[in-house]
Amino acid sequence: MLKLKARWIFPVGSTPIQDGVVCVDDDRIVEIRRGRAGQGVRDLGNVAILPGWVNAHTHLELSGINAPLGYPGIPLVEWIRLVVDRRRAESHDAAWAVRRGLDECEIAGAAAVGDIVQPSPDLHETPIAVTGFLELIGPTEARTAEALQTAAAYAGAGQGRGGRRFGLSPHAPYSVRPGLVEGACRLSREYHVPVAFHLAESREEIQLLRDSSGPFRRLLERLDAWDPASQPACRRPLDFLRMLAEADRALVIHGNYLDEEEIAFLAERRERMSVVYCPRTHAWFQHDPYHLEPMLAAGVNVALGTDSRASSPDLNLLEEMRHVARCHPNVPPEKIIEMGTLSGAKALGIEQEFGTLEPGKSARLAIVDLPDCRIDDPYELLLGNRSAD
Repeated sequence: MLKLKARWIFPVGSTPIQDGVVCVDDDRIVEIRRGRAGQGVRDLGNVAILPGWVNAHTHLELSGINAPLGYPGIPLVEWIRLVVDRRRAESHDAAWAVRRGLDECEIAGAAAVGDIVQPSPDLHETPIAVTGFLELIGPTEARTAEALQTAAAYAGAGQGRGGRRFGLSPHAPYSVRPGLVEGACRLSREYHVPVAFHLAESREEIQLLRDSSGPFRRLLERLDAWDPASQPACRRPLDFLRMLAEADRALVIHGNYLDEEEIAFLAERRERMSVVYCPRTHAWFQHDPYHLEPMLAAGVNVALGTDSRASSPDLNLLEEMRHVARCHPNVPPEKIIEMGTLSGAKALGIEQEFGTLEPGKSARLAIVDLPDCRIDDPYELLLGNRSAD
């Protein structure tokens, strides 16, 4: 049995333990307690031990990018063009980028990630629990039918594939017909896989839904992917939320511009629907202030994600939590840590395995160096402002 002592233990869901010990047998937690250095105890010194982070949303195939694309405040449509260009570049090696991204997540303390993947994703071995959401694009009827065939094969093949879990990701309102979202949700129920959907990400998306105009329409017309017949069915994010509510489990990615009614809708369905907030990506695009406090007050399950290196400086979820602490000072620090651990596990449906330090759960731990100072508040030690975004 391995016994690890730390200055602070954060079980998540209960009070932090000073000079605590986590006892591990093989890959399972056996006990969490107060303790002291002694025979068989490995004292890690001035560190905190937490459950490994759960990064609920990322695009690991873009991990070959060293800095966010564009410039702060770049319009989303312009940024998408840069991403498409990068994917089409001869130097783009998606498999290598995924491996690099997983290594970065592991070093940063992640235990699990929700990754948006392309067909034939890289399935190399990794200690991180990966939920691979197959990206589905279908702006036309023909492409919708093709995408649903691919989705059915992927979801079906994903059953019983070791520790790797499979999910589906109809991309966004501007890149799919409503029928693709509905079809993905049917497959979600049939195969018990989660669905992730980018929604209410930008004002331009809201404009497209509201009156079929704006930058996204012009982009789709240039790509010969504009289908007016797909628009009248969905005029606001709530229309898509009603579809997603039929899935076995749904993750609403970003949710930057959800209104009060939509937040209430998600709160009422918190057991199967979650929002994934990507704080530093939100800051890169200079969106309106995120409605985090109203979401939490209503009872929405809000998880955290790093999005990708195309819009965030790294894949370190702890830095996302520190960003939240700076930008949302009214959110209790214990809730911020929960968003990066247990809330993410609930969003992905893996809370029986990850998200808290409890006997029987995974021993994938996050071990964080703490500053050498006399601060008594463990949350300030962990989340204090020690890095720039």
